[in-house]
Amino acid sequence: MTTASGLVIRETTDADIPAMARIMSEVNPAHQWTPESLAHEISFLQAHPLGLHLAQWIVEEAGEPVATAAVLQFAGMYHQDRYHAEIMVLPAAERHGIGTRLADTVAAHLRGRGAREVLAGAYEHQPHALAFLARRGFTEAMRFYDNVLELTDFDLGQWAGHERVPDGVRVLSYPQLEAELGPDAALHAFHAGFAEAREDVPRTGDATELTLDDFRKRFENPALFPEGLLLAVTDMGEVVAVSELWRADGNATRLNTGLTGTRRAWRRRGLALALKLAAIRVALAAGVTEIWTGNATTNAPMLAINDRLGFRPRPAFVEMKWGGV
Repeated sequence: MTTASGLVIRETTDADIPAMARIMSEVNPAHQWTPESLAHEISFLQAHPLGLHLAQWIVEEAGEPVATAAVLQFAGMYHQDRYHAEIMVLPAAERHGIGTRLADTVAAHLRGRGAREVLAGAYEHQPHALAFLARRGFTEAMRFYDNVLELTDFDLGQWAGHERVPDGVRVLSYPQLEAELGPDAALHAFHAGFAEAREDVPRTGDATELTLDDFRKRFENPALFPEGLLLAVTDMGEVVAVSELWRADGNATRLNTGLTGTRRAWRRRGLALALKLAAIRVALAAGVTEIWTGNATTNAPMLAINDRLGFRPRPAFVEMKWGGV
């Protein structure tokens, strides 16, 4: 579609992935994408057995990509009538009506799909973006902090004793668990512990069951850092707590935290703190200077652990919702 102002809005092809990754990274520099990581995410969504929906657009001005948008469904919080919408406009192209035109395109697509719930969002220090969503009927549903730990002056010696775990439990990396149990048994044990721990993570909808096939595909992610997958494992080989580190796209000095969580029967025994400290030890050995983690502002137990360790919040991402299922 070519607008009256000469903007071209069209659906994307695989050839647009590098431009999309560049726009997404420039719009949200705290969370970078590479063409490889974006291609992996697109491939995962398109091949998912739930039949997840994905539609993407790119906007060109004088032949140059200046914005991108997407309507998608996530496997982790799936409902057939729930969609997530993203609109990203390069800073230099903002306030020219491009976002409005993309929003109209996205809205028409969602109407055609019969969407009953749409989730979108922006950061709290972007009031114009939040107002943009509010004018379209979105209201705040939840907030998520980026919490950042600077490792330059972190002193693990001050935490002596806090890495201890209960009798009958050891801290292992996933490669160590594989070496002990074998690949198949290790994968099943990791999946069982991870799947239960993630169920209670705050989110704006019910968690979808994490299948073993979905879990296995996580190991194809270009950001995989196997030594940063830290597990609390019983003498019987049961994974009872998890804390994950993943590589950050385009930044060798940073690691991102995935899930940190504990199975219900093992909570309040210090496992989460012990695993976070083990993860920090791994990060320091890798020469990393920052660890980032995301937490819902309602996740008081995890926020308390992170605050105690020295993680400090950045501006929160405000998830906004239209409708409901």
